[in-house]
Amino acid sequence: MANPLFGMMGGNMLPGNMGQIMQQFQQFKNTFSGDPRQQVQQLLTSGKISQSQYNQAVQMANAMAQMLR
Repeated sequence: MANPLFGMMGGNMLPGNMGQIMQQFQQFKNTFSGDPRQQVQQLLTSGKISQSQYNQAVQMANAMAQMLR
């Protein structure tokens, strides 16, 4: 099953492309509306992502928040 979260962020990216990742994140951020936590919870509740994918998204979000501080 494809991960919709990775798809929204531009797919799986290799480490080392940080500039490209940050640019795509900025584009994603500019087009995203609503509460991100609620959106991800809704994906989990609807079955579009698994609990494992949800946990991975939370870990990624926490890691990104640490990097951006």
